[in-house]
Formats: sequence, C-alpha cells, structure tokens
Amino acid sequence: MTSNAELHQRRLQAVPRGVTNSLAVYAERASNAELWDVEGRRYVDFASGISVLNTGHVHPKVHEAVSRQLGKFTHACFQVTPYESYIALAEALNALAPGTPPKKTIFLTTGAEAVENAIKIARFHTRRSALIAFSGGFHGRTLACISLTGKVQPYKAGFGTLLPEIYHLPFPMPYHGISVEHALGALEQLFRADVDPARVAAIIIEPVLGEGGFYAAPPELLRRLRSVCDTHGIVLIADEIQSGFGRTGRMFAIEHAGVEPDLITIAKSVAGGVPLSAVIGKAEIMDAPGPGGLGGTYAGSPLGCAAGLAVLEVIREEQLLKRASEIGRFMSSRLKGLQVRFPCIGEVRALGAMVAVELVKNARADHPDAELTKALVQAAGRRGLVILSCGVYSNVIRFLAPLTIPDNHLKEGCHLFEQALEEVAGAARKAQATG
Repeated sequence: MTSNAELHQRRLQAVPRGVTNSLAVYAERASNAELWDVEGRRYVDFASGISVLNTGHVHPKVHEAVSRQLGKFTHACFQVTPYESYIALAEALNALAPGTPPKKTIFLTTGAEAVENAIKIARFHTRRSALIAFSGGFHGRTLACISLTGKVQPYKAGFGTLLPEIYHLPFPMPYHGISVEHALGALEQLFRADVDPARVAAIIIEPVLGEGGFYAAPPELLRRLRSVCDTHGIVLIADEIQSGFGRTGRMFAIEHAGVEPDLITIAKSVAGGVPLSAVIGKAEIMDAPGPGGLGGTYAGSPLGCAAGLAVLEVIREEQLLKRASEIGRFMSSRLKGLQVRFPCIGEVRALGAMVAVELVKNARADHPDAELTKALVQAAGRRGLVILSCGVYSNVIRFLAPLTIPDNHLKEGCHLFEQALEEVAGAARKAQATG
C-alpha cells in the first residue's frame, strides 16, 4: 500500500515548492463531506477543495451528468463546433444573475481566467486602462491577477513588474478599525491625487473577502461603489469566485446588498469539481470586444457545462440556499460558544455558510496569531478534520463545509475542531507560562 509519507517524498522531488499543501495527506476517494486518504483514514471535509464543492464530493447528479457527456464527446472547442450545453448553462446563469436582463455569459476554465477576461471586457468597453481593487482581496495567480490581489506575500513578492495603473483601497474590517468611511474617503483621495476617474475602467471587489479573511463588504459600501461607477462610467465587477453559488445563502453574495454589478466572475463551485469558470454581465458590455477577442481552447468544456447544469439542478432541488443559512447559524453558535472559553478567538464571522474565526494573542485584534492558526490546521488534520487558514495576517480559520453536509457530519466536524483548539490553545498557554 502506498503511504502518505511515500507520496509526500515523491511530491517533494517532482513538484515545485511554490505549490504548497495544507496537509501532507493524499486523497484516495471522497463522498459528499467525507474524504479518505491512501492509507484508508477518513476525514470530515470542511475545506471543499477551497469552496469548489458546495454540492459535495461526487454528487450523484453531477457524476451522472459528466458520465453521460463522456459517452458523447469530451472536447470540440466551442469556437470550432459549438454545443447546446454551453448555451443552456449561459441562459440559466443569465437568468439567475442579479438585476434586469439582458445578460450574456462567457465560459472559461479557471477563476484567474475569469478575472482576466472581466478586465479585458471592461477595458474594451470603456476604452480606459486604470483599475481599482481592494487590500486583502484575492483574484488569482496570473500576472494581471496578482497585480489586483491585495496581499504581497506570497503572491506578489519576487515576480517582477506588475500590471500598471492598478490602485488599492482599504477593505472595511470593523474588527481592525477600518470602516466604510475609511474606504470611501480613500477613494475620494485617490480621485483627487492619483487617478482621474475618467481613466478608470473598473472597480473589482469580492463581496466577501475569500483569501483575505472572510470579511463581508458592508451593503453601504457596495451601494456607494455602484453610485460612483454610475457617475463616472466605471464598470463594477463582483468577484464571486469563492462567495458565489449559494455559499452565503444567496446565489451570489452581492444580492445581500441589493446591488447589480456590471460583471460577475464565477468559478470554483460552478461545476461541482469539474474545471469551469465564467464572466456574466450586462449584454452591452459583454458584447464590446469583437469576434475572436474572447475565448480559449478549453473554455466552457462540454464536461464542465454538463456538470454546471447538474449543479444548478442540485441547488434548486435540495434547497441549498436555505441549507447554507442553516449551516451558518449552527456553526456561528458553536464557535461563539468556544469564543467564551478561548480568548484566542478574537472574532467569529459568518455570512451564510461562509464562516470564519480570527485567532489573536491576549484577546487583541492588533496581535494576530499566525503560529497558532498554522498549528490548529495541523492539529485538526491529525484528528480527521480538513480546515483551511487565510487572512491578511494568516490568522483566520475559514470553514467551507459542503452545503450538502448531513447534520451528523457537521456536528462531528465541529467537535473535532473543538478538540484541536483545546490542544493547541493548551500548548500555547504552557509555552507562555514556561517562557
């Protein structure tokens, strides 16, 4: 039998160190919210492949749809010989996107591709080049996307000259004293001192920061950004790659604010684990680039489109928007109970099933505890729970359980997290006492 240790040694020899792993655990099979490694050990999955599996591992409907498509053809390239599933999924997403029609959708393969194409479309539509993003935001690992991303380590450092004419605003984080007024004031100052709004093509924002720590953008901020974009002819892009597809209790997180973006980028959970991404947007903006200006060889693969149609069916039939809200309420209650016992939990945050805890020293927001966070991920893994860290200060644990997770596995995962927290918090107290 191949072991995790053996595979990890092979991985170290064959794969660059720049591709990291949260756990040195190698998956063999999975089902819904459970995963088994190559040694047969079972894990409760609270990571979902970084929010890719809102419908769980190998959902029967997704499996059936992909299997059926495999029996027909795996690739044709939509730009050469198109196929109905691409059109059908585009129609469905156009109908689901917030705001009034007409909308249009282009399919791609990765989240970074979706962001890159949204930027291209916005620039072509406006004939402008400047872009505004937010500190703490994450938009992908391509050169343009790391330019937009609001975190230097490990995403920007050492990669040379980035895309020019990109400006960053502070993202509201009440726990750290950053308010909506701070963000809007910085925008006003930006327009006064650094860039004419008539040169700005787009403002891109995650309605809930993903890698940045699961801070939700206040509705007031999103509404004001919509007003600013309308005033100056700027395209408003909502990056829903991690927050979309039911994760927050709405199909798209920006719906909580009642705001209609011009373009929406989606990926991750759109196709239940099959690589697929998209840009959904207002038809007049989406139609700006000419024929041949958009596309990609694998963009909108027939397997991905078939899976995407099945995912929408699952979300509707299993009422996963409602389930996301239920999961969020349950987990928030459990975690706030732990917060009373463990002062290292500085804040509990949740919007639907997009749930996080921020870990600090001495109950102080200005003392982030990245070491404790790293240790907690490993301690949870040893107990059979997969969790992820994130955050500008690398001190946030994010919880991304599949929206299809049964109650018993949800409770089990929370219990395992509590055990892991007791271990690492206890060790930290002992170290502090002896230090």
